[in-house]
Amino acid sequence: MRFLYAKGNSAVSDKPSNIETQPSQDLLALRNKIDNLDIQIQQLITERAQCAVDVAHCKKSTDKDVVFYRPEREVEVLRRVKERQKGPLSAEEMARIFREIMSSCLALEEPMKIAFLGPEGTFTQAAALKHFGHAVTGVSLATIDEVFREVEAGAAHYGVVPVENSTEGMVNHTLDCFMNSSLFICGEVELRIHHHLLVSEVSRIDSIGRIYSHQQSLAQCRQWLDRHWPKAERIAVNSNAEAAKRIRGEWHSAAIAGDMAAELYDLKKLASNIEDNPDNTTRFLIVGKRPVPATGEDKTSIIVLMSNAPGALFRLLEPFYQKGISLTRIETRPGGSMGKWTYVFFIDFEGHQDDPMIKEALAHAAKVALEVRPLGSYPKSVLGVG
Repeated sequence: MRFLYAKGNSAVSDKPSNIETQPSQDLLALRNKIDNLDIQIQQLITERAQCAVDVAHCKKSTDKDVVFYRPEREVEVLRRVKERQKGPLSAEEMARIFREIMSSCLALEEPMKIAFLGPEGTFTQAAALKHFGHAVTGVSLATIDEVFREVEAGAAHYGVVPVENSTEGMVNHTLDCFMNSSLFICGEVELRIHHHLLVSEVSRIDSIGRIYSHQQSLAQCRQWLDRHWPKAERIAVNSNAEAAKRIRGEWHSAAIAGDMAAELYDLKKLASNIEDNPDNTTRFLIVGKRPVPATGEDKTSIIVLMSNAPGALFRLLEPFYQKGISLTRIETRPGGSMGKWTYVFFIDFEGHQDDPMIKEALAHAAKVALEVRPLGSYPKSVLGVG
């Protein structure tokens, strides 16, 4: 029975106005088509997964030192996906879908352990999931050097560490770890960083006197904090996620962190996107124990130890210029234990270390430097910033 309620001089029906009328034949046909396509997609994904299982059996039967994850192979697949895509989904969105399919299929061959700067909810964890997909097992560690040690010991297959931010520059702790590590760089990830001011259910907003975050995040939000919370004490901790976790029990504190930490620790956004630079982006590196073959679109990173002498840097870089090799980053650090008045240059450039022109440039660098140590050649990031 349908009831009518008086409203002024009008009769108002309680029948909902948004109930869908009988669908047209065209709409029914489209829905049936979608259902059939879903069946085909599911069947094809299942078939692809079975192929992954067969690949694992094949590798185990022919290779004693089995390597299941091949960065160069995954990059090749994702690049082809983007090249084929013509819409209406963007090439980037289609690549992200395939990223997750590939992650699940790889887990059938070998479940991957990925070490990252923790605790859970950090941007580094978000970068790890973007690069490897959600079918991996994350290993949360307290410091960057622990990530290196975990991979070196074989307790994790790969590690993910931050290396530079578009606002604050290089992460020196990561550069220092490379100076004493035998690991290779196997890939890179770029992640757009959005910071939020977070509070917990016990927070008294009018009494907030402390704001926790990683020192890089505090620096990336410096101007906003100066305007809105100039009197609050800014306390640097190991990670944004640690900051988010800490304020759950402190009524007088807030934290700066991202969406992942806010959701994981059930925090409320008091202010969103508070980074001073709206294009704030962090680059992360994937570290592992094996070098990566060339893919055709690669980068190479090296460490160069130089003495402090006139024209030393010019002599080092001149062959790169002469051979048309594009340098993308040069960073300088004191040599420290490597000798007084020595300097370490971290240099990134385009190309693979097996390319003939780059081999020649590196050979020249070895003649003018105290030491040249390749950190690895690796594919350029396939998935865009986001």
